[in-house]
Parts: sequence; structure tokens; C-alpha cells
Amino acid sequence: MLSARQSITQVRGNLCYHLRSLATSSTINHYEVPQLFESRTPPYAKLLNNLATVKKIVNNQPLTLAEKILYSHLVDPEEGFASSQGNVANIRGLQYLKLNPDRVAMQDASAQMALLQFMTCGMASTAVPASIHCDHLIVGKDGAEEDLIKSIATNKEVFDFLQSCGDKYGIQFWGPGSGIIHQIVLENFSVPGLMMLGTDSHTPNAGGLGAIAIGVGGADAVDALTGTPWELKAPKVLGVKLTGHLSGWTSPKDVITKLAGILTVRGGTGYIVEYFGEGVKTLSCTGMATICNMGAEIGATTSTFPYQDAHRRYLIQTGREPIAQVVDQIHKDTNFLAADEGAEYDKVVEINLSELEPHVNGPFTPDLSTPISKFGEKAQQEGWPQTISAGLIGSCTNSSYQDMSRAVSIIKQAEAVGLKPKIPFFVTPGSEQIRATIERDGLIDTFEKNGAIVLANACGPCIGQWDRTDVSKTSSETNSIFTSFNRNFRARNDGNRNTMNFLTSPDMVTAMIYSGDANYNPITDSIKLDNGEDFRFVAPQGDELPNAGFIKGREEFYPELNPQPKPEVEVNVSPESDRLQLLDPFLPWSGEELSTNVLLKVEGKCTTDHISAAGAWLKYKGHLENISNNTLIGAVNKETGEVNKAYDLNGDQYGIPELMIKWKEEGRPWIVVAEHNYGEGSAREHAALSPKFLGGSILLVKSFARIHETNLKKQGMLPLTFADEADYDKISSGDVITTIDLKDMIAKDGNNGGELRVQVTKKDGSSFEIITKHTMSKDQVEFFKAGSAINYIGNLKKQQQQQ
Repeated sequence: MLSARQSITQVRGNLCYHLRSLATSSTINHYEVPQLFESRTPPYAKLLNNLATVKKIVNNQPLTLAEKILYSHLVDPEEGFASSQGNVANIRGLQYLKLNPDRVAMQDASAQMALLQFMTCGMASTAVPASIHCDHLIVGKDGAEEDLIKSIATNKEVFDFLQSCGDKYGIQFWGPGSGIIHQIVLENFSVPGLMMLGTDSHTPNAGGLGAIAIGVGGADAVDALTGTPWELKAPKVLGVKLTGHLSGWTSPKDVITKLAGILTVRGGTGYIVEYFGEGVKTLSCTGMATICNMGAEIGATTSTFPYQDAHRRYLIQTGREPIAQVVDQIHKDTNFLAADEGAEYDKVVEINLSELEPHVNGPFTPDLSTPISKFGEKAQQEGWPQTISAGLIGSCTNSSYQDMSRAVSIIKQAEAVGLKPKIPFFVTPGSEQIRATIERDGLIDTFEKNGAIVLANACGPCIGQWDRTDVSKTSSETNSIFTSFNRNFRARNDGNRNTMNFLTSPDMVTAMIYSGDANYNPITDSIKLDNGEDFRFVAPQGDELPNAGFIKGREEFYPELNPQPKPEVEVNVSPESDRLQLLDPFLPWSGEELSTNVLLKVEGKCTTDHISAAGAWLKYKGHLENISNNTLIGAVNKETGEVNKAYDLNGDQYGIPELMIKWKEEGRPWIVVAEHNYGEGSAREHAALSPKFLGGSILLVKSFARIHETNLKKQGMLPLTFADEADYDKISSGDVITTIDLKDMIAKDGNNGGELRVQVTKKDGSSFEIITKHTMSKDQVEFFKAGSAINYIGNLKKQQQQQ
């Protein structure tokens, strides 16, 4: 890692930034697209004018690409930079930005709660273009056709609800089987300079096409859907300089698995990751998307790439040539879509693509990174299973045409010598467009002839929707799988806490199915054929884009391009439903200090999978009461080492949600105490909604993951961190924790120095004070006072309607 705030000369430094051209309206007015593409194109003229204002305030100080896109989306650039004193260093990591995103995308599991919250605001349509994607509720087992029929039948009530919301409010509805949200966004909506919010932590996938795309909870999405300024603390910018070029077995996936090993799951927190350097132009657009997708695993706000010829090629191939032409002209005129020459990054990491080798990350955490050349030795040292039990490729991370064609090139080599897979093999296409194109080009036929099960165009096993038959969910025997997915927490994929998921490229997974041996390295090792000969794979080859172009496939999987609201549509939620439940507003803050009992002290990693488990629980995403029964069931009790066990004040044992329910009924507010990076993982807002619903008031931890901390604030919870991490050890379950100067902090709109004193009272009556920290902004204080952000937004909309 190089020195902080290092100045860099950009690859395209000859395209200097012309402030004068930004301010020339005659130039800006030329950046228009045909009407058919307007809803899929950012308001470039407005963005360039906003950026010109910012550049004037900071005296034309060089900006990174991430800053350009963010600052161009400010609601009021002059207000946003009022405290900058002409220096962007006074903004990064310090100031809250109020932003107007261009678009919102929602996957079906999180869309339910987002839309239930949006409905409470009383609006007739969304303020920005939006889309719903049915990808999370489809179980993978037998193959696309059978699985899709079963999943549609099982989830009909939810899909009907989401489609009726889409019809009523003018939201594009991509039904089950159409594809995974991030792949569809890349193919249809992501464009350079876009700012988008998505209700999924892997929304940054769209950064592979030069966008700023940020994963959020449903309440944050409602900000954008209602036209309410969305607030984000200005991230710092981490530059990743890529040199050299990929070759052989190394793929874009190895860039991010390597980076995750360098930075860890917390290393990107508070940063946008921006890639630059000569190596960038050697990558495909979909390869860049893979890299940005897994930026979520290092805690980054998002990741992005500067505009490249690969972006232009991809836009044209996906039917968006008019947008590509405008983007080309904008970049030529203004260099808007790359960092300014001399722009400074807060940190810089260098990766030489020519020296990079394939990596395998895991188990149980996406940052435990091992080069393939050392994996076999590492597996033996750690006692990991020596036999791999299954291989799975695809998902939102690695389901591009390039990924699939490289995998098929490996399979064809094996097929030519009569080599058969030794372990089960599953393939998940990312979208109907990908599925149709690889079917036309014979790739699906090759997969299936060689034993692969091709699953539906959906998330499937990657997010726990895998009806696995060879290993029971309750099996105590450790097994391992190789996948091209992005996340590998315990029990995530098949519900079995003993399944070790090793994340790697589709190339490595595909080669591994022919050996099944953890010690096998396809780059150097041979496989013994039935005839006694030794066979070694040669490095895979693949096409960046299909030579014959993409085809759409089945028309029924494509929604109306620009749907209009239909106010007459009724959105019905049955009171008897166990899948959907209308929301009752949370109670506002009482105006008094908070006094809470410690319900649980959590040990170690506590992700959103631990806090609000997925898998079978996904069916309750639209029913807050039912899904709250999974709250923290994966958490480890620090004091006993037990999972999903907590103890009442009299010592009686309960499941964690059961004790929460009991204390809620008794009117006993509670607090959970935890360790680092609490809430790592998915943008799963139920991990914040359920604790609030079950009577929680405060989360006190060593550190938070960004999305989860924001989600807690949106639901009226108070997220605090220890000023001194050693204070974690002084607290026990049953202790009473009472805020001392909460009222003062609220009165000062959060601007009280960022600290909050609390009193800890032990069971024996002794007490002491500790200092905690908060990051509450003025608007977030208003959310807390109102009981939630949705309460606050709803109140504002009602006031506006009355005026």
C-alpha cells in the first residue's frame, strides 16, 4: 500500500478537465438521447452544471471520478460545499451529502418491505425510474424449468403483490425467471455517470459500467422513490492502481479476491474504491462488474471504473448505442467520466495483473485469501476437507458471456479426452439474455451433456435458495464446495453450518469438478485418465462478448420499457396472510433518556445472515412479525458460547427472539452489545427492522458495517460504538445501560462532538460511566425523534399535501 493521499497521473491524463466547457450551455444541450432512452440516461446536462458549480467553489481542484459523480448529484452544490473552505479534503469522510439518485432497483425479497414502506407515504408514483426484480425467491434444485414452476406457485402471493405495486406506481416489474437484479441492471440501466440505489448489498456491480451504485436498505430506497434527498456521509476514496494485464488462468475475479485478502472485510469501510491505471483498459466491462460486485465484501460504499472502450462496446452490444454516442461525446468534451489529472486518493493499493495468480477465498469469510498454488498445502494445514463435494458457477458475480464461454472451453477439453466430472456441477445464468445467447451458441448443450444442472435465471444457491439433496442441513460432517459466488458465511448456501464455501473464479470451479481434490492445481497438475495417460488443462479461452451479438430470448420475461402509473390498480394485502403484512408506524421517541437491559453480548463475527437469516426465512420478507422470529438466531453468546441462547434476569434460558418478545411484552427496552463490523454482509434491512419491532433501543458495538448502521438509524434505533473497545469486556448480560446526555445530543441535532455518555449498572447495584460514539446527522436525529425515517418522510408528505 502506498502513502495516503498520493497524487496520481491518470491513464487518460491528456484529456484535461475543461471547466469552461462545462459552463457553456450550448455544449451541454447537445447531450441528449432519443426519447426511448431518456428514462435510462442520467440527466447529464444537469450533472455537468452541478459539477461546474462545485469546481468553481474548490478553485478547480482536481477530483476523482467517484467525487465527480457524487458531487454532480448534490441537491444543492453550494449548500453541500458551504463548509469546504474551497478544499475537498474538508468534505471527504467528514460532511454529510444530500443527493438526488437517478434510479432505484429492488430485488423481490427486499422490495416487499421497501414498497410496504413506500405505500405509507401516500404518493401516486415514484419520483425516479425504478425496477423490481424477482430473483431471490426461486429455489435451485432440479433445473430451470421445474424449479421455476414450483417457485412461482410457492410465491404467487408475493409476486402478485409486487406486480400490482409495479402497475400502480409505474415501476418496471421483471418477473421470476427474467434474471438476477445486478445482471439486468448492467444490461439495461447502468451507464457511466449514473447514481443509483439498490436494495441489495451487491448493487455496486453496476460500477463496472462507470456508475456510482450503492446498496441500501428499503427505507433509504424510499428516500429516492419519494424524491426526498438521500443522505450519505462523503466517503473517502481508495484508489486501486492496476498495472500489467491478465493472462492464462487469471481472471477479473482474482483482482477482487486478492484485494479482499489485502484489505479484509473492514478495509473498505467509509471508502469508495476507484480503479485506475494502464491495467484497467485490458479488462472487459463484465469483468469490471465482477470486481465491483465483490467490493461489498471489503465493506466499501461502492466501487467504480473510469470510462473505457470496453464500456462503449458493451453499451452497443446491449442495445444502447445512442447512450454510448452521448457518453463518448461528454467524455471527449469534459473528461467527466475519469479522474482529473493530479487527483488525490486517500489510500492507494497497487495490483500487477501480470503477476496475479488465481485465488481461493474462504471458508466462512470472503477475505481469507489463498493463492491456488498454496491452497492444497493450506487445506491440509487447516484440516479442511480434502474432497470437494460440489462446484457451482454463475450468480450475479460471474455469469457473463465471457465467464460462461471460458468455463465451456475447459469442459470441451475434458470432453475431448473422455474426462467426466467427479462431483455435482451447477450453472446459474444471470439473465434471460445470457441464457438465450449461450443456448443459441451451444454452451448450455455443452454444460448439460457433461453433467451440469442448469438452474433458473435467479440467485438460487448463492443466497441460500438451494434445495441440496446430497448433504443434509443438519449434518455435523464438514464438507466443502467451490463456487464463483461472492459471499460464504456459515450456513449461507445450503443451510448447513458445516459447509465450507471457497470463493474463486468460474475457471477454477470448472476445473475442480474434474478432480474434486483440494490439492489439485489445474495450472500445474495433471489428472489420470482411464487409459493411464496424464491430462493437463490448458488455460481457458473465452469471448468478451458474443460474436453474433446478444439475443433477448423469451419476450414474456421482459417488462414494458417505460411503464406509467395506473392509480386504479388495487394493492391488496390480506390480514390473514403469513407472507405479507401492512406496517404500523413505530412509536416516536419519548423525549427522555433511554434505559435498557443488556439482552445479549455477541461474540465474534455477526453478519446480517446471523442477525436476520435468509434461506427458508426469505418467504417472510414482507411480514415483519413472522420474520422477526429469526432475529439473531445465528449469533454466538459471548458468555456461554451457545448459538441462539439468551438468559432472562432470573437465569431462565430462551431462544434469542423469544426473550426479545418476552421483554417487549413486559415493557423492558433492551440493548445488544457486539464486536467489530457488526452487520457485515447483505443490505438486509430486516436486521434493523426486527430488533426495533421486538423492543430494541440501542446497539452498542466495537464497529458497524456501513449499510447496517444506516439501516438502524432509518428505523429509529440508536447505533453506538465504544470509544474504548476495552469497555466491551466490562459489560455483561442483564446490566442496565442508561444514556446520560442523549437529550443534549438530540437538542443539538447530533452536533455535540460525536460522543454520548452512558451509565452501566451491574446486577449488584454498582455502576460506572463509559464514553460511546455516534454518527447521527441532523436528518438522522429527526428520524430518531419521529420513530423512523418513514414516519418522518410520511409526516413531511402529509404537510406538503395540506399546504
